[in-house]
Amino acid sequence: MNRQAQGVVLLLLGGAVLKASLTDVYLRYVKEGLRPFLIAAGAVLVVTAVMTLVHDLRQRREDHAHGPAVGWLLVLPVLGLLLVAPPALGAFAAGQAGTALSSQAVSDYPPLPAGDPADISVLEYASRAVYDNGVSIGDRTVRMSGFVVPGEGGELLLARMILSCCAADGRPIKVGMTGGPPVDLPADTWIEITGRYTDRSAADPVNGERIPYVDVRLWTPIDPPRNQYQ
Repeated sequence: MNRQAQGVVLLLLGGAVLKASLTDVYLRYVKEGLRPFLIAAGAVLVVTAVMTLVHDLRQRREDHAHGPAVGWLLVLPVLGLLLVAPPALGAFAAGQAGTALSSQAVSDYPPLPAGDPADISVLEYASRAVYDNGVSIGDRTVRMSGFVVPGEGGELLLARMILSCCAADGRPIKVGMTGGPPVDLPADTWIEITGRYTDRSAADPVNGERIPYVDVRLWTPIDPPRNQYQ
């Protein structure tokens, strides 16, 4: 691969990174807080590519050094970023992994947010239910949203994926639903549920960890949120 070709590949790669990071597409790959680093990396690649092309054009060499042809493989992830936007991790990924909460952990929680119902995340509800057995929830009504995952026996679970860094390390937080839960919904359907704490729980068949339940009073389908990870 000659210098001009290297510059073109760098330009395409940097442009693809910038395109993803300047829109919401990057949220399907990494956590929201990493956006500035992606923009900086994309900008560096674009500047490097432009400098490489300008330098090569100024020299106007007839003889270009050639590198290994394998360098052209860099075009493949670029085309993937430009042409294909994979969906966020969903029901399939959640069904293959055990819940990320471990019953061995201990935590001390502040009071729930004001309001009735209290708006909290699936992660916060599951953490309070598992780590202090719902003491910090009490008899408060809570509202949270997530996508449905088929569980054992056909029951539906409410789930959200959490990231440590990027989609490659995504793990599910799962909550069972009792009371008036939804039925016959396709996997990956996003819903908002309102309910209360219940001491019912089950063991995750994947890793044996505890899956807490919520007593559902009301549920409704919703559109997927801008950032589908927690």
